[in-house]
Amino acid sequence: MSLRLICCRSLGVFRCRPIASFINPAVNNRTLFSTAPNAAGDETREEQKLTWGRNRRSSSNEGRFGQNHDGRDRRNNFRRFDGGQNSFRENSFQRNFKSDLGGGLTNISWESEKLAECKKDFYVESEVTKNRTPEEVQAFRDRKEITVRGQDVPNPIEGFAELSLDESTMESLLNQGYEEPTHIQSQGWPIALSGRDMVGIARTGSGKTLAFIMPALVHIAHQPRRQHGDGPIALVLAPTRELAQQIVKVAKDFAPRVKSTAVFGGAKRTFQSRELGFGVDILVATPGRLIDFLETEETNLRRCTYLVLDEADRMLDMGFEPQIRKILGQIRPDRQTLMWSATWPREIRRLAEDFLSNYIQINVGSMELAANHNITQKVFVLDESEKSDKLKELLETIGAQEENKTIIFAQTKRTVDKIERQLERSGYGVRALHGDKSQAQRDSVLNEFRTGYSPILVATDVAARGLDVTDVSFVINYDYPNSSEDYIHRIGRTARGNRTGTSYCFFTEADASKAKDLVSVLTEAKQEVDPELSRMVQYGGGRGSPTRRPYSVLQS
Repeated sequence: MSLRLICCRSLGVFRCRPIASFINPAVNNRTLFSTAPNAAGDETREEQKLTWGRNRRSSSNEGRFGQNHDGRDRRNNFRRFDGGQNSFRENSFQRNFKSDLGGGLTNISWESEKLAECKKDFYVESEVTKNRTPEEVQAFRDRKEITVRGQDVPNPIEGFAELSLDESTMESLLNQGYEEPTHIQSQGWPIALSGRDMVGIARTGSGKTLAFIMPALVHIAHQPRRQHGDGPIALVLAPTRELAQQIVKVAKDFAPRVKSTAVFGGAKRTFQSRELGFGVDILVATPGRLIDFLETEETNLRRCTYLVLDEADRMLDMGFEPQIRKILGQIRPDRQTLMWSATWPREIRRLAEDFLSNYIQINVGSMELAANHNITQKVFVLDESEKSDKLKELLETIGAQEENKTIIFAQTKRTVDKIERQLERSGYGVRALHGDKSQAQRDSVLNEFRTGYSPILVATDVAARGLDVTDVSFVINYDYPNSSEDYIHRIGRTARGNRTGTSYCFFTEADASKAKDLVSVLTEAKQEVDPELSRMVQYGGGRGSPTRRPYSVLQS
């Protein structure tokens, strides 16, 4: 019988074992979260787990955990970056913060420009919508937690039939599986189709992408035909490449005949430049890459009459405000502008006052950033050394669920890679996503996660911002983020649309200064607050509090 030499790192020993003893032909390869075959003895089980993680990919007969179609083990798809000086790569996020970004752009003097005609108001209110009494309208808004501010606000719609949409657009809605407008769409579509500027404040997963894409398509259909050399008619600015890719996917799925493309950092310019050269109707872009193309005159925004700022609060948090102002100086002032945000801070209000005209503000839910109430939140107060065991315990529970797609968040790239390695050794289908991944690698990771080939994604905040995978059931905060806002954005990766989800959070003494904010989030969402977390708040970060119990006895 052939032998295999196994380095069991966790036991600190080398052992020679018969390779046949680690292979169980009865394994069900369809199981998303695999466990090693049973065997006697803790040391033997540990060795089995290590070997199982290596062997299950080559033995899978269904491909879920197997090799890629080209025969390569998927663990070898990525080059690891350890953060050292020799391996450092400047990524798109860092390039966006160069002080001279946009320095080659000057604001256009539009008074001397000959502008093409711009039509913006295409909305024909149905008799059903028009005949609703003010009391009926207010009752609908109250039920949907919609508040509006502005002059001459159109009545909301309650169904697609109330929109004066052409047959192909209506067919696209139905084919995409939409049965009725979401809350933000019910009020947002009449405003956007009327040509009004608007600010939409809504949580993640509220349907806001289609809330601005559908009016963009109607807007484009009513504009003069693009000429050679014209830039896009509709521009969507987004903070991250993942969000940009998701937005353009919605546009292409909804209207494949409309030319749409996305430009973002971290990918080769050649293909993106060629797409712009052919001409596009909808351009989705991150600020840094768009400025790059504007400065080299590979595109222009003189034809842009429909502008969207998506996740404007996040773009400002990332330091993009100077670049946004530079870009807006390249767009004609009589454009229609839609700004979308999860919060309404002073900086967003100032941007709206500077660049929007007579706008209507829509808010769905609380004015303050709040967690989705469809998410069950569970917090575990524990020591740093207990995180790894608690993670494995949770994954065993999650693996028993029929819907078990999971995102694990960590603060650093090093921790993300460490978790990925540990879970792979334990036999889990897992991939990692962080800023050191190339665009091709990121696309591969996201594709495997979306399709369920690798049902666990370990990611940093920046890498996962804007990630829209509708069937994520669980979110695990391995490290608590820098703020409660980031915590809310993280757990918002689950319970998309009308779904429900569960989030788990590991909270240590090092996070104690953030305990008060976390308790506020939990209380607002009507979630149970662990007594240990309350004690941290009471004792000002845990100092002087009674000795904490280990996590294993906390209610879960």
